[in-house]
Amino acid sequence: MSIEVQNISKNYGEQKALDNVSFSVKKGEIVGFLGPNGAGKSTLMKILTTYLNADSGTATVNEFDVTNSQKEVQKSVGYLPEHNPLYLDLYVKEYLAFNADLHKIAKSRIEEVITLTGLTPESNKKIGELSKGYRQRVGLATALLHNPDVMILDEPTTGLDPNQLVEIRDLIKNIGKNKTVFLSTHIMQEVEAICDRIIIINNGKIVTDKKLDNLVTEEAEQVIEVEFDKKIEESILTALSNLKTAKNTHDLVWELTFSTEKDMRSEIFDFAQNNNLKTLQIVLKSKNLEQIFREKTSKK
Repeated sequence: MSIEVQNISKNYGEQKALDNVSFSVKKGEIVGFLGPNGAGKSTLMKILTTYLNADSGTATVNEFDVTNSQKEVQKSVGYLPEHNPLYLDLYVKEYLAFNADLHKIAKSRIEEVITLTGLTPESNKKIGELSKGYRQRVGLATALLHNPDVMILDEPTTGLDPNQLVEIRDLIKNIGKNKTVFLSTHIMQEVEAICDRIIIINNGKIVTDKKLDNLVTEEAEQVIEVEFDKKIEESILTALSNLKTAKNTHDLVWELTFSTEKDMRSEIFDFAQNNNLKTLQIVLKSKNLEQIFREKTSKK
């Protein structure tokens, strides 16, 4: 396993940041680590990169223990923290050369990571002159310098505009062809576009750990958006079988969630006729990752 976490717990005073967390990541996987603010994502990433020690439990990266073999772990991991620390007065190549010296690696590697991360057009500029997207590329280039087997990326797309998001997404997918990638983000579209597997943490506990495809298909529910021709009370919708929730999203439009894989549109049509209603539209909506995330993290 590239990453193995067993019964990790971490407290900050009386606050329990991580509560008996366990999971593993296979070599070559791109895993999205999701959770609301304060769920414990950054704490766990700091433990995996040896910045913090756990209160209990064990964790290994490339089979090196994060407590007893910190140097070996650091050599195995490329880490991009949420707040990308850069020296803005240094030129891109100057900054990468500084980090290459720290890792005691050949200067030839600098040009390799510049090419890999698409920094070539900006490589002769000061970091302070770069856009947010290119600064993230510098951070990724730095994390890749020592050619680690595992990349741990904490909110790598925070603050990027839509074009920059696509560029960094493609870069991470390219990195993931040869390395294990463990990343956190709040942007569900990025997870759906990049990741093979999803781990969701809430209140310091793992609440979901599934392949992305399985996570969506195994949710035996469907969401149907229906617009009636007149206002109705939520109570009459309870006549619909398998109805889990009914939400009046706006005006005459309702979002109905059913706990069944059976197509419920015909039943909604019959329900409307029986109640002297007309259906102006009936749309079957796929249950997306954002909806699943909200459900998993809103449970107490």
